[in-house]
Amino acid sequence: MSTLLHVQGLHAGYGRAEVLTGLDFQLAKGQVVTIIGPNGAGKSTTLNALMGVLPSRGALQFDGTDLAGSTLEERVMMGLALVPEKRELFGTMAVEDNLVLGGYRAMKQRVPQWRSRIEHVYELFPRLKERRAQLAGTLSGGERQMLAVGRALMSAPKLLMLDEPSLGLAPLVVREIFRIIDRLRAEGVSILLVEQNARAALEVADHGYVLETGAIALQGPASELADDPRVIETYLGAAAGKR
Repeated sequence: MSTLLHVQGLHAGYGRAEVLTGLDFQLAKGQVVTIIGPNGAGKSTTLNALMGVLPSRGALQFDGTDLAGSTLEERVMMGLALVPEKRELFGTMAVEDNLVLGGYRAMKQRVPQWRSRIEHVYELFPRLKERRAQLAGTLSGGERQMLAVGRALMSAPKLLMLDEPSLGLAPLVVREIFRIIDRLRAEGVSILLVEQNARAALEVADHGYVLETGAIALQGPASELADDPRVIETYLGAAAGKR
């Protein structure tokens, strides 16, 4: 598989506080790659740096293009899409209006019939179709996460980046979110998944990276990481070793 994202020597942080201390990783087209690790390791910082929300140093290649110096909007137009941890929906707008706004990239690039992607989102998330006229701010936590993912998919991104999609959700909703991630992978969507729920993330991913204090501590095929004693002890719990 050809490489979609190649990151080398990524440094980023907040003010004088450097969080990422030279990150190296890559993602191939059609893959789901997960970055797991404890709070404060730099997982969200990684996504924000890739999206251009935070200034960064290092070599960033996306689909053969150097991202150095490109703005947030330029990266959106290149095909990067981020679903942030806080979802950041337009709460006073209806569900369907949020989805239409998500199609900004496709609309600006004059993609024919881009609005038809709404029906695909409704197929993935039938609950959103039921609530299409409801204000986004009145949705449940799980529905808000579904809308945030659906809005990102409206742009037909080359790379979908998900920041803690299971955070604060009930177990039943978490299973639904990861079922959708698995389906998107089957459809060929490339996904970079940041998660604290290491077990669920490794089950759905092709490749994984363990991030600790701003650097990659472990990496490998997700199935191998799930069986690694260090990962089991630190992130999966001792019971995981008895599978």
